[in-house]
Amino acid sequence: MRAALYSRNGPARDVLQVTDLPTPEPGPGEVRVKLAMSGVNPSDVKSRAGSRPVTQGYVVPHSDGAGVIDRVGSGVPGSRVGERVWIWNGQWQRPMGTAAQYIALPAEQAVALSDDTSFEAGACMGIPGLTAMQGVVLLGDVAGKTVLVTGGASGVGYYAAQMARLRGARVITTVGSAEKSGFLEQVGVTDNILYKQEPVAERLLAMTDGRGVDAVIDMDFSTTAGLVPAGAVAPHGVIAVYGSNQRGDIPLNFGAWLPRSLSLRFFLVYDLLPAERRLAVETLSTLLRDGALSHLIAPAYGLDDIAAAHEAVESGRVVGNVVVALPA
Repeated sequence: MRAALYSRNGPARDVLQVTDLPTPEPGPGEVRVKLAMSGVNPSDVKSRAGSRPVTQGYVVPHSDGAGVIDRVGSGVPGSRVGERVWIWNGQWQRPMGTAAQYIALPAEQAVALSDDTSFEAGACMGIPGLTAMQGVVLLGDVAGKTVLVTGGASGVGYYAAQMARLRGARVITTVGSAEKSGFLEQVGVTDNILYKQEPVAERLLAMTDGRGVDAVIDMDFSTTAGLVPAGAVAPHGVIAVYGSNQRGDIPLNFGAWLPRSLSLRFFLVYDLLPAERRLAVETLSTLLRDGALSHLIAPAYGLDDIAAAHEAVESGRVVGNVVVALPA
C-alpha cells in the first residue's frame, strides 16, 4: 500500500516521505479500513516536529480518517464489511496512523458513518469533532446560558459553537478575522469578537450586561485564564480546557477564582474514559445522522503533497480542517 511516514522528527519537507508498505491484516477483534481521507490535526504536526519522538523505526502519521471496512478479524461480525466509517485514535500510542491506503485497528475505533456524510467530514470527527463534543458535555446543561468558544473558526471551535447552540446556548466566539467571523455567521453564530482588534474581556462584559459568560470551551488556557480576574466569567461558571499555547506554568489568580466558585475541567481527547468516549461518539454520530452539523474543510491535499498539508496546519492561515486524500 502507499503510505506517508517519517523515521525521524523534524520539518515536514525534511522528514516526510511517501513509499510502499505492507498492507496490514486485521487481527482478532480488529477491522481493516480502506481509507479515503486522512485528517491532519495540530497534534499530528507537533508530533512529527518532535513533541513525540520516533521510537519504533518509523511513524505513519495522523489519528483521524474515514473510509470503508474491507476486511474483519476473528470475533468481528462479517456484516461490517462494506461499512462506511470514521476513525478515532488511529495513531495514538502506536506507529501506524491513517496517512496510508489501509489501517487495521480495534473494531470500536471504526465508527459507522452515515451515507450522507462525506469522507472529508468523517476524517474530521476523531479529534475536532470529539473534542468539541466532550467540551460541550463537560459544561453540563447550557440551555439559556452564554457560552464562550475561543477560536470559533478553528477545527474544534467551529463544531463546538454549533453544538452548544444546538443545546440552547447563546454562543460568543473569539476569531482572528472578519472572514472567519463570516463562516460562523453562516451557521447562526453571530456574536463574534475579533480578538486581534478588540479587548476580549471588555467586549464579553458589554455583551453580557456586565455579568460575564456562564461557560467557556477553551483552546488556549494561557490567554483565557486572564478573563477571570477581569470579571468576564460569571459566578459558578465552568471552563473546559483542551489546549494552551503556553505549555509551562500559567498564573492563576486564586483570589479571583475562588469567590466565583468556578469549575475548571481539563481533558485530553485521546484519553477519555470509556463511558465518556461512548457518550461522545454516540452523541456525535446522532448529530451526523441528523445532518445537524456544518463542516468547514479546506480543499484536500493529495498524499504526495502531505508535507504541504502539514505546513498548512502549522501556518495557521488555512481556514477549516485539513485533510489528505488517499489513492484509490
